Amino acid sequence: MSASQTDVPTLLVKIFGKDRPGITAGLFDTLAAYSVDVVDIEQVVTRGRIVLCALVTEPPRGLEGDLRATVHSWAESMKLQAEIISGIGDNRPRGLGRSLVTVLGHPLTAEATAAIAARITETGSNIDRIFRLAKYPVTAVEFAVSGVETEPLRTALATESAALGVDVAVVSAGLHRRAQRLVVMDVDSTLIQDEVIELFAAHAGCEDKVAEVTAAAMRGELDFEQSLHARVALLEGLDASVVEKVRSEVRLTPGARTLIRTLKRLGYQVGVVSGGFTQVTDDLKDRLGLDFAQANTLEIVDGRLTGRVTGEIVDRAGKARLLRRFAAEAGVPLSQTVAIGDGANDLDMLNAAGLGVAFNAKPVVREAAHTAVNVPFLDTVLYLLGITREEVEAADTLDQHLGRDVELH
Repeated sequence: MSASQTDVPTLLVKIFGKDRPGITAGLFDTLAAYSVDVVDIEQVVTRGRIVLCALVTEPPRGLEGDLRATVHSWAESMKLQAEIISGIGDNRPRGLGRSLVTVLGHPLTAEATAAIAARITETGSNIDRIFRLAKYPVTAVEFAVSGVETEPLRTALATESAALGVDVAVVSAGLHRRAQRLVVMDVDSTLIQDEVIELFAAHAGCEDKVAEVTAAAMRGELDFEQSLHARVALLEGLDASVVEKVRSEVRLTPGARTLIRTLKRLGYQVGVVSGGFTQVTDDLKDRLGLDFAQANTLEIVDGRLTGRVTGEIVDRAGKARLLRRFAAEAGVPLSQTVAIGDGANDLDMLNAAGLGVAFNAKPVVREAAHTAVNVPFLDTVLYLLGITREEVEAADTLDQHLGRDVELH
């Protein structure tokens, strides 16, 4: 409907009842007899019940009464209900500032949904549409919102989500959301469930000493580089054969394979940066088909660990630097990158990315990141990108037919 037609009479035809094949075609076959034009259509099916709304132009003079009677008669024959409302023009234009608000709940309660919706309204925004992205392993719904810019909306919802125990992500709506992107994630306690230095320490019999150094770093007594050197020094003399043992002990986070496999299918490039060690990240890169991987390197001389690292140190600033490097090599604007991490040394990377996701992170990281995920499934990050569970499962079904390994929750 053009701007010059916004004041023409229209009819909103609403059909609801038990869903079955042929309802949509049947309604428009009925309307076709009255030479109306379609202005808008919305259809939703929930637990086998359909709500179909058709906004159409008014029929030729003198035929509206007949159209109404015919539609009601058709609906009754289909054991459906019909409602027809006269009005003027199309929907009112959406406000400036358009965002997508993704809410993750495990479970998603009515109380939390009400509070999020109310907070959106209080910002002056309007909820234009709601769509369920997933029902497993979490419930994920997406609100299309307009009327307020993304950043103030994100700020307003951050406190609300923390108090309600749900995860909320707010991103700008637009074509770039599903454009080719780069996803870069931390490794320890993000991609994997373990801390790699602790796995090495267990073989060296120095777990307690490594834990003491880690605790000192967390208290701010040592910076990351100092703590890295201090912990690695404790591994001096360890036989290099332990590398293969540690690789075999690494446990992927639930959903990690699904996340990476799905992103790769959709044309994303995926990388990891780690304060851990290339002896593990290089293996993960090969196993998972990653595009990029960078970490610290344990020095090995004459078949034994020397207690030193070689090359560029990957610390907090280094992770952000590597994100930028990977983005440049991938040809992806920084605004279309996604970073995922759990610790304070991930903060620079999370803030540099277009979308920074704190995954089961410390409070200080959750507060500083763009959004937080607090469920133990890494593939829930897909929902923040607008990828539905049905899309993931459809691709998994194809892989199963092709005999490929598929991770199931």
